[in-house]
Amino acid sequence: MFPEEIETERLRLVQFSRDHVDLEPVYEALSRDEQTERELQHVTKTPDDTLKDTRDRFVAAERNWDDGEKARYAVFPREGEPNAGEFAGMAALTPDWDRRSARFSLVLKERFWGRGYAGERAIAFMGLAFDRLDLDLVSTGYFEGNERSKQAIEKYVDRVGGGYDGLLRNWVPDGDEVLDLYRYTVTQKQWEANRPDDHLVFRDG
Repeated sequence: MFPEEIETERLRLVQFSRDHVDLEPVYEALSRDEQTERELQHVTKTPDDTLKDTRDRFVAAERNWDDGEKARYAVFPREGEPNAGEFAGMAALTPDWDRRSARFSLVLKERFWGRGYAGERAIAFMGLAFDRLDLDLVSTGYFEGNERSKQAIEKYVDRVGGGYDGLLRNWVPDGDEVLDLYRYTVTQKQWEANRPDDHLVFRDG
């Protein structure tokens, strides 16, 4: 159902599974330290304390992939980019089949911030959701204080004619808290009317 690899102009998105991605570099990137805590400050994920925590991420991602519940990808810069081939972060597209919609998310290591990768991944996921999965709507958002995500989201949502829906209060459970979400959406009609001519390739196994 989901392509094992998505190629954009500057990125490779590869299925987040033990068959496609090495465990150790992911653990090193996600293990608990001050930098990782900062990178995950505005998302609902937590750092990994042990190698088993990282393995459990892979196991859950593989199960969700096989069940068609979530497509999680490892993000790598392509050849010609700084740090080419290095694990840069994780991206996920989560369909809500009953509502013919999907939401997506992204976590990048700090040294990859500011390169515009969020927008490339977003366009790739819109292509996946609308052109391949035939869904009607995609959504994304950010939590209070995440100005970097706000700027990135507004830029790529505006590019394809989408818009800001509003503040959804008590929307996302996060441990003992429930977070408010600033939500943006793009419809299939908006995508078709403003489809960007970006480099985008889906590859299956």
